[in-house]
Amino acid sequence: MGSGRNVAVFGAYGHTGRFVVAELRERGYVPLLLGRDQDKLLAMAQGQPGLETRQASVDDPASLDRALNGAAAVINCAGPFATTAAPLVEAALRAGIPYVDVAAEIEANLDTFAHFAEPARAAGTVVVPAMAFYGGLGDLLVTTAMGDWTTADEAHIAYGLSSWHPTAGTLAAGVVSGQRRGGRRVRYTGGQLEYHDDALPTLEWPFPAPLGPETVIGEFTMADVVTVPSHLAVPEVRTYMTARAAADMSAPDASAPTVVDERGRSAQTFVVDVVVRSGGTERRVVATGQDIYAISAPLAVEAVDRILTGRTRTTGVASAGAVFDAPDFLRALSSHLSVQMVDPARA
Repeated sequence: MGSGRNVAVFGAYGHTGRFVVAELRERGYVPLLLGRDQDKLLAMAQGQPGLETRQASVDDPASLDRALNGAAAVINCAGPFATTAAPLVEAALRAGIPYVDVAAEIEANLDTFAHFAEPARAAGTVVVPAMAFYGGLGDLLVTTAMGDWTTADEAHIAYGLSSWHPTAGTLAAGVVSGQRRGGRRVRYTGGQLEYHDDALPTLEWPFPAPLGPETVIGEFTMADVVTVPSHLAVPEVRTYMTARAAADMSAPDASAPTVVDERGRSAQTFVVDVVVRSGGTERRVVATGQDIYAISAPLAVEAVDRILTGRTRTTGVASAGAVFDAPDFLRALSSHLSVQMVDPARA
C-alpha cells in the first residue's frame, strides 16, 4: 500500500487518461503515470513535473506488479479492455488495492463480473468496471430513479449526444467487440443478453428541453446492460443513441474530439434521459453535461475517493449503483454534471 494519495493510472497518456490524471491532481492525489509506451509516458511527464512514470505491459505481470508498487488504487484507462482489464485486475488483487476502469465494452465488463467476483470478494477489495459515461453514469441514474423500488419492469437510457467524435481507443474497442460478437448485435431482454442480427429500429425520443425530441437508434446497446442488471431486478434494459451521433461514430472518416476550452474538453454536449417503469408508474431522471470522455474522469476519480475513504456498500466486483450511494454520488459531481428528477406528467 502507498500513502493513500498515490493512484496509478494505466493508459495515462491516452485521451481519457489525461482527463483522469488532471482530475486526480485537482483532488489532491498523486497520479502514477503507467502505460506501455515509455516515450509517451516521458513526454507527458515533461509537462507535469514531479509525476513518476512506470512502463508496464499487460503481457508482463511482473511489470504490472512493479508499476503498482506503492499505489493505493489503480484506474485503468487503456482499451481495448478485452485485453487490458483481466491482467490489471489480477495485478490489483495481488497488490491488495482497488481497481476501477472506464470500459464501455459489454463483453469485457461481463468478463470482469464473471471471472473476478469471487477472487475480489475473497480479497476484501473492490473492483468497479465501467466507471465512466457509458455503464457507470447510466447505472447511477437508473439506481437514483428507482429510489425505494426493489424491482421495475423496464429501464430506458437514452443518450442525447450533440455529436460523437470517437477517440482511437473507442474505435479499437468497437472493432474488438464486433469480432467477439461475430458481427451480431446485442440487447438485454427477458432478464438476459440476447445476440441477434435484426436491423436496429429508429424512433423519436422525447428528450426534455432544451434538446427536445430527437431521432434515435433503438437497441444501440451500451454497457448499461451489464451494470444495471448486475444489481437491480429489471428484466428489460434498453439504450438509445441520437441518430446524428451514431452517424458520426460510424462514419468512415470519423475524426477525434477537438479541444475547445482550457480543460481540454470538446464542444460535444450530452443529455442522458433515464426512464424506469413499474406497472403503470414511471420515474424519470435527466443528466446534462459536456464531453463524454471528460466526464468519465470525475466519475472514476470520485469512485476511487469513495473507496479509499470507506464510503462503499460492498466488496467484490460491483457496478457504481451497487457499491455507492447513487444520489449522493451524483450530487458530488454537481460542478461537472447537472442532474434533475423529472415529473413524467410534465415532461
